[in-house]
Order: sequence, then C-alpha cells, then structure tokens
Amino acid sequence: MTQSYNTTNNINSDNDALSSIQPPAHERTHSAHQASTGNTNPAKTDTDTIHNTQTVQPLLQALADKHGFDDSQIKTDAESLEYWGKDWTKHFAPAPCAIVFPKTTEQVQAIVKLANDYNFVITPSGGRTGLSAGAVASNGEIVVSMDKMNKIGQFYPADRMVEIEAGVITEQLQQFAEEQGLYYPVDFASAGSSQIGGNIGTNAGGIKVIRYGMTRQWILGLTVVTGKGDILHLNKGMIKNATGYDLRHLFIGSEGTLGIVTHAQIKLERPPQDLTVMVLGMDEFDHVMHVLSAFQAQIDLTAFEFFDSVAIEKVLASGHVQEPFSERSKYYALIEFEAPYEPIMDKAMSIFESCMENGWVIDGVMSQSIAQATELWKLREYISETISVFTPYKNDISVLISHVPDFIHDIESVVNANYPDFEICWFGHIGDGNLHLNILKPENLDKDSFFEKCKSVNDHVFAVVQKYNGSVSAEHGVGMTKKPYLDYTRPNVEIDYLRAIKQVFDPNGIMNRGKIFDLD
Repeated sequence: MTQSYNTTNNINSDNDALSSIQPPAHERTHSAHQASTGNTNPAKTDTDTIHNTQTVQPLLQALADKHGFDDSQIKTDAESLEYWGKDWTKHFAPAPCAIVFPKTTEQVQAIVKLANDYNFVITPSGGRTGLSAGAVASNGEIVVSMDKMNKIGQFYPADRMVEIEAGVITEQLQQFAEEQGLYYPVDFASAGSSQIGGNIGTNAGGIKVIRYGMTRQWILGLTVVTGKGDILHLNKGMIKNATGYDLRHLFIGSEGTLGIVTHAQIKLERPPQDLTVMVLGMDEFDHVMHVLSAFQAQIDLTAFEFFDSVAIEKVLASGHVQEPFSERSKYYALIEFEAPYEPIMDKAMSIFESCMENGWVIDGVMSQSIAQATELWKLREYISETISVFTPYKNDISVLISHVPDFIHDIESVVNANYPDFEICWFGHIGDGNLHLNILKPENLDKDSFFEKCKSVNDHVFAVVQKYNGSVSAEHGVGMTKKPYLDYTRPNVEIDYLRAIKQVFDPNGIMNRGKIFDLD
C-alpha cells in the first residue's frame, strides 16, 4: 500500500533537522546578522509559492511511494520554506517549492533523477552559514538538505582517515578527531553549525590556512551524485592514485553546481602541541608584513591574523574582551605557533625583541596558558559578531602575500575617495593573503541607501583586485552575490570552460542553477 506524505510538516516538528543549523554553541559564533545586506531581490508572491508547491507534488509523491521518504523528510509549509531556503546573506528572498531530507546516497540519486524528469532545479543545502547566497533558493527550487546525513562512519587508524556523511558538523568532526588523539585543522567561526558538505562545496579556509591549507588539502575521497544522477566514488581515500583526471577536485569548490557530495573521506593530522599566542601592535602596515616575514623565516606558524584599530576598538567596547595593551596601535597581528620545547619559545622571544629593536612593534602580549591564549584569540574572533550591529558591507578578497601592502593602499584610496564619511574596518588571514574589507554604516544613513552607495563602488574595488591578479572571493564562494564580478578574477574564456564542465556533469542545468555563473 502506498503512503501519502504530509505536506504540512512544520519546522518545529523536526528537531533533528533543526539542531544541525542552530547558531554554534561555542563562543566563536558569527552573528547571522553580519551578512545582512538588504533584500535586493523581491520576494516571490504567495501565488508563485503556491503554484510551485502544487506543481512539485507528483515528484514528492514519487519520493514517498517509490523511494521510502517519510513525513519527516519532506516539508512544504511556509515556515520551513523560509527557514531552509536561505543562508546568512540577505540579498535574495527565499522562495523554494519544497525541502527534502535524504538519508542515503540512493535517496539523493532518486531526487536528482526525478528533478531531471520533472524539470525542477535543485539547491543543495548544508549548514547554510555562507555569505555569498550559494545556498539560497529564490526561484522555486527544491532544497536538498543534508541535515539527516550526519553520521561519522569508519575510522582508519593507520591511514589517519575517517569516512563521514556530508551533513556532519565541522565541530563534530573536530571533536571526533580529538577523541582519536588526532586533529582536523580546518577551523573558522561557524564551525559549530557549518557542515562538511558545504565546506567542500566552497573549499572553506579559515584561521589555520597558513599552516594547514584549505579544505581541499584534507579530502582524500568523495562520493557524489552528479547532476545526471550518476553515483561516483572519487579517489576512494588513496594518497597515491595516478590514474588520470582526479575528478574529486572538480567537486571541491563547485558550490553544488555539478552535483551533490554525500560522503567524504577526511584526512586527519596529529594535534598541535603547546600552542602559544602573541598579539603585537604596530603603527604602520608595512611593519605587519616585516613581522610576518621575520617570524615565518624561523618558526612554523599555525596562524597569522591581522586586524586594525577600528576592529579592536569595537571588540573592546563590547565589553566581552579585556584590554591587553596600555595604549592602542593602528594595526595588530595575532601570531600562533607550537612551542613544545624551550628553544622554540626562546627563538620566538628573540624574534619579538628584534622586531621591537627595528621599530616595527610598539607593544605586545604573549599567552602563558591555554586560558590566556583563548582570551587573546577573542580579539580576532569576536570582530565579525561585534561589528554586525553596524550593518557592515563586506568584501572577502585575496591577493599574493607579496602584493598585500600595495593592495591595501590602493583599496583604501578607492574607499576613502568614495566613502569619505564611512568607517572602514580591516581584518583577515593576512598570512595567506586573505583580507576582509568591512565598511560600517553611519547611524544617519538608512540601510538601503548605504548598500546602494557601497555597491556603486564595487567595480572600482574589484578593478584593484584584478590589477593584482587577486580573487573577488577568497573563501566564501561566488554564489549569487559575487557572480556579477567573477570576470574580474576569471577571464571569459576560462568561464566558458567552467560552463563546458558543468554541461558534462549536469546537462540539464538543474544543479544550483544561477550560482557562480549563468548558463548563457
């Protein structure tokens, strides 16, 4: 006997799905409001949503009748469509036609094949912590949420590898690694809510890239369902595999436009030992780069983060972090390194003293315990949450480290010429060339006017990025928000090759249509 699924499932009836996308529990949580940039795409009308919800019924019934989907795996109520149809960006109003929650790779395959048959577009969905609208369903798409595919599978001790489902939370993987006496080093503020599948889709970076690299470096294998509905097992966890094209790397960073990642084989690492943190104050940006070079020449750093006086002023004013310095500097660097042996600490102190003697560093503090290191990290990690109340307009950009000083000078010239009354806040992962430019909204300017002013100068900002052969999106993906500016980083002939690759894996164009680039 066939079972008719319930189309009125409410968001509150599925605590399992909810739990994986609540704001992260740990203290390094970004505020969801930080990405608020105004709804520039008008919301779908009620008629549009009802029409889409009605026309998708045969597909949803097929999932229930033929592929074992129960009531908890299909949602079409308005509250759920709103909740699962968006990420942290506010550029586009969510308007999906249904949310589905597969539990197996085969169920994902069934969704994709039916979407091809019925001509529906799919939006893959993870923790939805992205800042580029890559997980926003704004045009009647079927959202495929990976919330129910959240199991950690087999662990291979000799290989330091673990198999996981795509819906596993980043912090969950970090905790598992710790239980095995190992370490998963990809880390960022949304680790408590982001999912590994989403991290793979954007090739997520974070605060440890200078030492450990991006997500790509930690993926030994993938199971994917292509846009055609084929199941591929890519690389199968091997370190050495010289048998032609490594297709796994096409899916890493593809933002769900080629298919859906369902499982991953993740490499783990030995944990760092005796991490020590320094925060140094400097009055010239060039001195930040001198300090980076001085430390990197002699010590393997695990992090080198940068923030300016505006950032630290906002964080300290929030009252959540204690003032570490007797007087303020214009720029700051947070340096983290392993110091399991006394000679390493002696070398670090020697470098610090040399930086002071050269006039590069004005003041500095160093952690003496894990608790103190945690407190110093708050100076950097609380920035996004703290400045969110100022409705920042954000850009996530990168260039070669060698170009950073000239790049920042040129960007500041552009911004100051166009925003003379706006407050600018710089921070980022300067050890890997990734900078976050934040323009803070004045109190006397409404949000829509503020965003329009900011967007009007985007072309000038990205022209500077292009001048230095940089990227318009260092770690948040392209999605829809950076799509109009992709050609500042990727020439048109290269984008044509991207379209050709998509055609192979997704010939009907159903996978996350409208993200990264348009099909024509």
